Amino acid sequence: MKTSWRNASLVASAAAVLVLTTACGQEGGTSSVGSQNVGATAAAGGYGGVGSGIGTGTSPSASPTVGGGQGNLGAQSASAGKLEVSANAELGDVLTDSAGLSLYRFDEDTAEPPKSNCNGDCATAWPPVPANDASAGAGIDKALLGEVTRADGSKQLTIAGWPAYRYAKDTKAGDLTGQGVGGKWYALAPTGKKASVASLPGLSTRNDPNLGEIVVDKNGMTVYRFAKDKAWPEPVSNCLGACLEKWPVVAPVSANDTKDVQKKGLMSFTRSDGVKQQTVNCSPIYTFAADKQPGDTNGQGVGGTWYAVRPNGEMVGVSDK
Repeated sequence: MKTSWRNASLVASAAAVLVLTTACGQEGGTSSVGSQNVGATAAAGGYGGVGSGIGTGTSPSASPTVGGGQGNLGAQSASAGKLEVSANAELGDVLTDSAGLSLYRFDEDTAEPPKSNCNGDCATAWPPVPANDASAGAGIDKALLGEVTRADGSKQLTIAGWPAYRYAKDTKAGDLTGQGVGGKWYALAPTGKKASVASLPGLSTRNDPNLGEIVVDKNGMTVYRFAKDKAWPEPVSNCLGACLEKWPVVAPVSANDTKDVQKKGLMSFTRSDGVKQQTVNCSPIYTFAADKQPGDTNGQGVGGTWYAVRPNGEMVGVSDK
């Protein structure tokens, strides 16, 4: 199975990289790495614990129980067959295999280029979906299906570049017990994005009644800047250690996965702790752990150093004065 990348997309991405690299003298045009759950700090490990799984949905194949618990691993290692679209009331369209088992993506993987970072015990809890014999059913663009070679040499199915997995604790068609596990595992939509009734770009804006137009992440959570950070001549984050428990970094976002956010200076950089972080106009951005739902702005003005972000990267209430 050939990868689904299109030459045109590669050319566009390369052009974006060139433009963004010159903005701050750092790496730019980041690969579309699914960010860690940027609205909250992800749990350590993140592959075996209980998540926000939403139980059983509806599935067009409606197959009976595949097997129980860890005994389901043998069945889950089988080929995907013809992929199908299952409608779920909470998540919208969810991608499933031919047996109706939900497929998932992992935030620590990458899609451009495709790479799986789930091995060992992780791959036991989250069996990779083999690429052989997978095909697109109704409502699925076959051009999005591809494959990636794993560390063990096996071929894993990818959807829009994202490696696909099943979850060992899903025992029957329509189960979605893996949704939200560790803040890193999410059901796949047919497009390769995280399944969501109202899917947002990686970064976009909303009009807050008190703050005006501000930047939000893909979960609709408010994005913030830290006044003690630096943007020029290159981004530097001064939020380290315990600070990150309250202010999780926004992981890299593809420039093509943004809406109404200034493209100049829209880039990622590698922090002093080795983690990659997104910027707006070269300034590092974060979410606030005390914001519990989209629309919350509890981080605005905290400590006189944390502020929501305008689409041009300015801090609300600081640059506005």
